[in-house]
Amino acid sequence: MVKTFITSFKLKNTYRVNSIIYSIKQLPIIKRILPNSLYKNRGLKIFANIISILLEILNIFIGKLLYIAIMIFSVLQMYQTNSADTFLHLFIFLTLCGGVLNTYMLNPTKDKYYAIVLMNIDARKYVLSNYYYQLIKLIIGFLPFTILFGAMAKIPLWIQIALPFFVVSIKLIVMNYSLYDFKKTKRASNENIPDKVVWSIVIICLLLAYGLPVINIIVNQEIFLYVFIVTLIIGIYSLIKIHNFKEYKKMYKQILSTSNVYMVENNAGTRAMKETSLKQIELDKSYTSNKSGFAYFHDLFVKRHRKILTKAVNKQSIIIVLIFAAIIVGIQMNSEFKGKINNVLLQYLPYFVFIMYLINRSSTVTQAMFMNCDHSMLTYRIYRTPKVILGIFKERLKTLIKINLLPASIIGIGLALLLFLSGGTDNVLNYVVLIVSIISMSIFFCVHYLVMYYLLQPYNVNTEIKSSTYKAVQAITYFVCYYMIQIQLPTLSFGIAMIVFCIAYCFISLILAYKYAPKTFKLRL
Repeated sequence: MVKTFITSFKLKNTYRVNSIIYSIKQLPIIKRILPNSLYKNRGLKIFANIISILLEILNIFIGKLLYIAIMIFSVLQMYQTNSADTFLHLFIFLTLCGGVLNTYMLNPTKDKYYAIVLMNIDARKYVLSNYYYQLIKLIIGFLPFTILFGAMAKIPLWIQIALPFFVVSIKLIVMNYSLYDFKKTKRASNENIPDKVVWSIVIICLLLAYGLPVINIIVNQEIFLYVFIVTLIIGIYSLIKIHNFKEYKKMYKQILSTSNVYMVENNAGTRAMKETSLKQIELDKSYTSNKSGFAYFHDLFVKRHRKILTKAVNKQSIIIVLIFAAIIVGIQMNSEFKGKINNVLLQYLPYFVFIMYLINRSSTVTQAMFMNCDHSMLTYRIYRTPKVILGIFKERLKTLIKINLLPASIIGIGLALLLFLSGGTDNVLNYVVLIVSIISMSIFFCVHYLVMYYLLQPYNVNTEIKSSTYKAVQAITYFVCYYMIQIQLPTLSFGIAMIVFCIAYCFISLILAYKYAPKTFKLRL
């Protein structure tokens, strides 16, 4: 099994190194300088290997740090309950969410396809060695931060150390059930396509995680002790069952044949998205439009794909309304919580930049536009003419703004309502700024993602992202929005500044799009 793991690790690292070299070669200006023989360069390969190792280390730690800092520790002050117990409560229910959403083993990836299907490596040895490696990384990655944030929340040391093992136990239990379900039904799950049961569990766990502390109901340390002992015992039993499972080859043959890892469709989530999209496309011939030209074409596209474009937004809006309802109940029942909410609304508006970044659907919608329209239409020369590109760009921007306007309006009006119910403000402008600034943020992200799509068009015909610049801009966008969490400014001043910035950014971006999109909007190789 050790030899199999070493082989698989070398395979994965080789793929990653080649991807890094490819990404470097895609950077503007640099791609014109570097020759195609770059992959043979020993010095660059060493450099790429160093980057690969650093990425592996970052992968172990960074995600866990952000997860605990953002999802758990940053919200503790919002509750009146004991910080240590609240930390545990949130950690338990969020771990259940992660357990059903991310199994590691049921994630169909390219390295698995190459190893099991193409190279015919022993499926059991390959899967188990890599699965154990993922679990070890999980413990190593979580432990420093459960100790760090656990100490800050005043959790006993034994619990700080136990938390990563609790996570692993949950993963093992969920995986064991998935293997049992495969033996019973002969159908392998694909974690990239969560079913309704999985989403129901996730929603319930999130509501229990963040909702119960509002009404002073939490899982305390004593309860955690019993929960941990039970999950640890079941986890050990599950580990034995997973290790002794004999049908990995049969299971992976099914997973890798139904997932998007074949040469014609390499991205692990693309085919799943395509299959889902096809089911939701409405081919009703009664759909019509009073527009003309490519505006007519876009209007029909929106009407026939309205489920893909609006379904997630409608769900988001319902969840947002429920969250606001829960906070309003908390305000009415808890005077201290009421004061904290008022302070947040008057001082922490920058935090909502990150929230609006997370909920904005423009990135997903532009991908759907490419997948269901542009990847075919871009093969026609007329579709790449300036007049057509700019005409459809204008229509698509209107569509993106409309799609994201519903949750943005609910959040803006909801924040203004919370401000009023939590004690209000002496300056009436704060109510207006809250609503307008949130909508401005939403419009900003709509423009940002659409302009990125047209100026950097990152996809090839198989819907793989092939633009390093696009990925870099995505990363910068994420880190800037995340940095906003750390900023504390009066709502009035920050809100007005944000509105002005959004208007200026949109104006400049639209000029760039109108000037350069006809040259950059094309299929990538």
